[in-house]
Amino acid sequence: MRGSKRSARAERATLRVATILIAEDESAIADTVLYALRSEGLEAEHCLLGRDVVPRVRAGGVDVVVLDVGLPDRSGFDVCKELRSFSEVPVIFLTARNDEIDRVLGLELGADDYIAKPFSPRELVARVRARLRRSQADATGKDAVAQGDFSIDREGHRIRFRGVALELTRYEYVLLAALLQRPGAILSRTQLMDRGWDSDADSADRTVDTHIKTLRTKLRAAGADADPIRTHRGLGYALET
Repeated sequence: MRGSKRSARAERATLRVATILIAEDESAIADTVLYALRSEGLEAEHCLLGRDVVPRVRAGGVDVVVLDVGLPDRSGFDVCKELRSFSEVPVIFLTARNDEIDRVLGLELGADDYIAKPFSPRELVARVRARLRRSQADATGKDAVAQGDFSIDREGHRIRFRGVALELTRYEYVLLAALLQRPGAILSRTQLMDRGWDSDADSADRTVDTHIKTLRTKLRAAGADADPIRTHRGLGYALET
């Protein structure tokens, strides 16, 4: 028990330097989210309008963006699309709607997570902290980077699973490297194809499914007990590391 308390304190200390940007025009929701984040030792800033988000992220120092879809001046979807043109900062959407088409659109535009209103502030904080942990796992050395059972050497285009080098085709490597870049995040087929597919070749969604199938076969051969690549029907794929 004492060890787990020390671990929790250490995690909070690590996260305390992180800055979360909240873009939300409903003051009651914004105040609740800001209080919840600050109570966990996180830095939190607030924007009322979508036009203020991009300049703030460009200025640097933002670790996660919590973005309302229905901002008064512009759609959160448009803001996210612009962010993805220059930044990989994690984006969590807040929305009053929970339709599948909205979730798919948000994920295809590059969002990392999606929370429908009304929501629990504790759940939002937990999701923010999960994004921070995954971002910290990505921001390590240039050579082989360990992520759970995986180790990826992006310069050498090599991926190992539990120390076993995977013999991957070009597209298998592209898919697995994309999933490893954002572990736990659901990536749509369009997002995965944008990471390295030829514009004219292999453009069908079914092609992604085929390569995911061969990847799963190779991971099983390398000793995977359970399938680390999760299918989210109608949305895409996520990698559990």
